This record gives sequence, C-alpha cells and structure tokens, in this order.
Amino acid sequence: MLRPQWIGLLLLCLVVAGVFAWLGQWQLGRAIDTAPPPPGATENVRPLADVAQPGEYLPEPIVGQRVDAAGTWVPGDFVVVDSRFNDGVAGYWVTGQLRLDGTDEPTSIAVALGWAATADEAASAVERLEAEASGAESVVEVTGRLISDEGPLPPPRGADPQTLTRMSPAALLGRWHDIEELAVYRPYLASSAPFGGLTAIASPAPAEQSNVNWLNIFYAAEWAVFAGFAFYLWYRLARDAWEREVEDFEDAGEPEPAAS
Repeated sequence: MLRPQWIGLLLLCLVVAGVFAWLGQWQLGRAIDTAPPPPGATENVRPLADVAQPGEYLPEPIVGQRVDAAGTWVPGDFVVVDSRFNDGVAGYWVTGQLRLDGTDEPTSIAVALGWAATADEAASAVERLEAEASGAESVVEVTGRLISDEGPLPPPRGADPQTLTRMSPAALLGRWHDIEELAVYRPYLASSAPFGGLTAIASPAPAEQSNVNWLNIFYAAEWAVFAGFAFYLWYRLARDAWEREVEDFEDAGEPEPAAS
C-alpha cells in the first residue's frame, strides 16, 4: 500500500473526498434558513411591484403573499376556468387581464375575480364584467393573494378545445388581446373581493413553512457517504492488490512435489 501508485491514488481520493465534503457543507448551509419570514408575514398587504416582477418565478417564502394592485380591465379578456373548487364544491373561476397602472411598459397580471357554481352563472358574470370594462376606462383596486402559475393542461377528452382547467397565466396569454410588447407576471392574483356578482374565492393563509429544509439535509448526508466511499474504494483496491501479491508469493515459495 506504500507503493507510489497507491499513494498517488490515495491523494486523488483525498481530492475527490474534499470536493464531496465541500458540496455537503454547501448543501447543509442551505438546509437551514437563518432569516425566515416572520409568522403571518404573508397576511400583510404589500404593493405588487415590491413583491414580484413580470416574468419572474415566485419564490417559495412569498407564495400566497397578500398584495394590492391598480389598473384597468382589458375588454374581451374575461375567461372562464373550469374545475375550480371553493370550500370543496366544484365550480368555475372567472378571470381577467388587469393592465397595471404606473408601469414604464405595458404590464398585465392575470386575476381570478371570483367563483361561480355553474357555467351559466360564470357566463352571466362575464357579460356583466365585459359591459363594465367596455365603458369608460376606470381604475380598479384589487387586493388578493399572489399564487404561482399552475401550468397549462390539455382539456379533458371530448371537451371544447378552448376549455381551461388550470389557472395558468401562460395559457391565458394565448387568449388575451392587445399583447404586443406586453410584460406579464408569471404568478396570478386571486382577488379577495369578488367582481361581477361572483362568490368570493376561498383562499386561506398558507401554512407556516419550517426553516429547516430536510431535503437539503438528506443531500448533505449523501455527499458525506460519497466521500467515505472514495476512501473505501481506495482501501479495497489496494488490499485486493496486496492479497494477490501475497498469494503469488506463497505459490512461488511452495516446494515441488516429490517424484514417485
């Protein structure tokens, strides 16, 4: 084991184990949030622009953050989303494109305006909202929870190809008008107060998150195992080579059998 090739291999294992140990320490350092948001932070209403920016993903600590925004509804962009549950009851959401005020470039966010128990109620709400939006442009204030994009899904088999079953701003963007050079928020806003005669969307406060990320701790433990395995691999290779040399030496030292 003290031969140059095995010493060189041991040094290589030390380097590999050192890299694994550094990765484990890096993973462990991110397993514990040393500055978690205070309890109830999501319930403090903040301006939308202070929480997120167009095109950005919503970080986990602020999913469900209550925000407020001001803007105008874009006529023709009130879209119904199917398969939405409100306190366990299946129904529909009516959504709209809110063109935000006070931005340097045209910017919009998708807003869930309220819940309806039937498709007819949702359609009636869309008619009322379209009538209001088609008149003189008036700024509306919307307060609600900022929620991550659910991601689009194809409609169920046999359903209208235009049917939406997920609250996805990316999917709604394909149905909106006047979107040239438009900046769009990735998350959507679930309004606390309903519009168009709809029912308020049930949106409780998100559960408090632990400041310990157990998945990162598991990864850190894995890196420690990999570092130990590097030394074990060196030991087994060196020992196997040594045992083969001992066997060859013993075989070479055996006396020849006597002639009969």
